[in-house]
Amino acid sequence: MIERNDHNLTREVVDLTGLTASALARKLRVKAADISAWIRGRSLPPPECVEVLRELIERARVSEPLPGPRVQRPRLESRIVCADSREYFSRIPDESVDCILSDIPYGIGLDDWDVLHDNSNSAYLGASEAQRKAGQVFKRRRKPIRGWSAADRDIPAQYYEWCGSWAGEWLRVLRPGGSAMVFAGRRLGHRCTAALEDAGFSYRDMLAWLRPRAVFRAQRLSVVYRKRGALAEAKKWQGWRVGNLRPAFEPISWFFKPYADTIAENVLDHGLGAMNAERFSSLSGSSDNILRFGFEEGEGGLHEAQKPVVLLEALIELCTIPGQLVLDPFMGSGSTAVAAARCGRRYVAIEQDRELCDLARERLEGVSQEGPGEPGSVRD
Repeated sequence: MIERNDHNLTREVVDLTGLTASALARKLRVKAADISAWIRGRSLPPPECVEVLRELIERARVSEPLPGPRVQRPRLESRIVCADSREYFSRIPDESVDCILSDIPYGIGLDDWDVLHDNSNSAYLGASEAQRKAGQVFKRRRKPIRGWSAADRDIPAQYYEWCGSWAGEWLRVLRPGGSAMVFAGRRLGHRCTAALEDAGFSYRDMLAWLRPRAVFRAQRLSVVYRKRGALAEAKKWQGWRVGNLRPAFEPISWFFKPYADTIAENVLDHGLGAMNAERFSSLSGSSDNILRFGFEEGEGGLHEAQKPVVLLEALIELCTIPGQLVLDPFMGSGSTAVAAARCGRRYVAIEQDRELCDLARERLEGVSQEGPGEPGSVRD
């Protein structure tokens, strides 16, 4: 029978600080399951953790809420929108968004939805017999089986044009000093950067998320020659491979909308432009631009390009305050919306796949918006 009442300390820390169970667990160097057990009263935190919990409560109680911006803009409530974001943007008022956080299509043929160029190569997205035997790890080839055609060389330029088709609208709806954080991939991310800069964004930094698991897929050149019967060539090129090194990181391009005066004045006017380094460090364990986050239980398999909710929470906490609005124009399974809700931010998340919209709504059920932000409705 539990006699002490220290599980209430854990609940109080979560309520006062908005820390997620996983973030608090990293801070205390315990498991997220331990935090959940303490909150539910199934077990008690050890004395060394109790001391840290009390310090967090004391610090949270003396801190004052941040004042609202001097310049007021239209307020949007939280919602899931099942639509093409490029068509929906006309319904979003000017400068009504505080942050854009999106894992956009990379244009590398991850699946049919990721083919963004004028594809004239019938072998694109095919699969070899070896890939079919390998199963889900090598589901799609992402390049033509019989090699690239001359038309395929236009893919980077056409990806730039696709990014440019929405970059101007991103700039219009974002408030001055607001951040746009974009997962755009290693191969064509530079084209996305150029498109956003040409639309008027300023480039701030590149962050890198270290993936907890990455597969080395480069094909052995010696095996290719051996299958052709060219044994001498196979021996000569032993150790060489065709492809890339293990993709251990995902780049995150960080942009911001230019502001009129100084960052200090823009923070007072719009509540944007600076970064919450202390909060970010408490979630990530450091102030580095190399981010190390893994997936929570139940997150795997929701989407081909899934990103950890705790990673998105850290990015949201870095550049926004509770109650502000986060926009995700390419929502996927809804991870950005879940992260925003858990951080006490409002969200507008847009996705044209209705099944994914339904999945996002399911994930948001039971997710409470904590902090000063008002809970928003989830609707079309």
